Amino acid sequence: METVLIVDDEKNYLVVLSAFLSGEGYETLTAANAQEALQIVETVDLDLVLTDMKMPSMDGIAFLKEIKKMNPELPVLMMTAYGTVEKAVEAMQLGAFNFIQKPFKNETLKQMVDKAVGTYRLVKENRQLVAALESRYRFDDIIGKSKSMRAVFDLIQKVAHTKATVLVTGESGTGKELIAKAIHFNSPRRNKPFIAVSCAALTETLLESELFGHEQGAFTGATAMRKGRFELADGGTLFLDEIGEVPPSVQVKLLRAIEEMRFERVGGTRTIAVDVRLLAATNKDLKAEVERQRFREDLYFRINVVHITLPSLTERPEDIPLLATYFAKKLAEESQKGDMTISPEAMRVLCNHRWPGNVRELEHAMERAVLLSRGKEITIDDLPKDLSTFADLEVPLDWDKLGNLPETLEAIEKKLIQKALALSNNVQSRAASLLGIPRANLQYRLKKHNLV
Repeated sequence: METVLIVDDEKNYLVVLSAFLSGEGYETLTAANAQEALQIVETVDLDLVLTDMKMPSMDGIAFLKEIKKMNPELPVLMMTAYGTVEKAVEAMQLGAFNFIQKPFKNETLKQMVDKAVGTYRLVKENRQLVAALESRYRFDDIIGKSKSMRAVFDLIQKVAHTKATVLVTGESGTGKELIAKAIHFNSPRRNKPFIAVSCAALTETLLESELFGHEQGAFTGATAMRKGRFELADGGTLFLDEIGEVPPSVQVKLLRAIEEMRFERVGGTRTIAVDVRLLAATNKDLKAEVERQRFREDLYFRINVVHITLPSLTERPEDIPLLATYFAKKLAEESQKGDMTISPEAMRVLCNHRWPGNVRELEHAMERAVLLSRGKEITIDDLPKDLSTFADLEVPLDWDKLGNLPETLEAIEKKLIQKALALSNNVQSRAASLLGIPRANLQYRLKKHNLV
């Protein structure tokens, strides 16, 4: 129930207005003067102040100024008598929501009160949404204690408050969009739009229209003018996901838009200027794409002002327990299952899986486990059956041809390394994670067994 404070030095008005608005579903408070009202404004969570303009000691204008010092967004509706309209206009200039002239009809008052309260409700909801997003994308809410992730956090903190273009690279599922949102919501643009475009999901024609908009009749199906993502992101941040998939013809126009912050809609001639901060992401090696002449070199250098490389999950295995526990807690809360833990055996399986889908795959695995778990502890039986375990490294041996113990151990070690490399598609960091040894240790053993 929204709360309205009614301020008037005429007692009859307080009684009548309070009874009327209470009957319309509002909670009402009353004050006979501005000084008394200010104490209420300071201590009560109000949704509207309905005040008379002419009052003793402190008039409506002075009262309005004091309210705006305490809460600039709180709507104030001024009641004016005949001959004080000029004062009402002054109040509007000082931030009053509107004014109504006495005597007024109840229906007119109700419409004004409903509109003022509704507007303030949207303001509060937007404020709560921004606060929730800022909380969701705080640096310390992006999970990771590994050295590689600490380096990422440090870089984000350095660039968030700048206007620099940032290129985020990493394998699919590493959380590139999460990093982009963290940069935006910790920047001076946090209250402006964050607009994301998946460049890989659109055809050449549709992508150009999506980015820059189009005029009516620009192409078949363009029945009305449509603003593009650059326009929608004006004042905020534009995130181009999978920028390596942008066709060469669109790359030319994209480069100009980034450099000049000006463009024309498809089928249009009017130049549109915007203020946009650009963030981009890809799982491709853009430098190699430039060498193959599939990506413009000038565009590559323009977007690669600051480069953030996200490590794969197998490159930061020490973060797996943190992530698994975080996802289990979050998903259990969302499913209203309360607190859930992960059994040591299940955690061991999670830590020894290769995670080719990275953090996204781990989150999906934990979502399944939380949903299927019948108790408060996630067990091996709750995990997907295709998760890699130590069994993946089982090595068959010819027991009839075994030599002495040192030779046998060397042979087993070599076969284990070969098996781990095969399971990891020859990615050494993943193979080292499967084997439970540091990458440098694996490189030493590769040389020892002539595997490089």
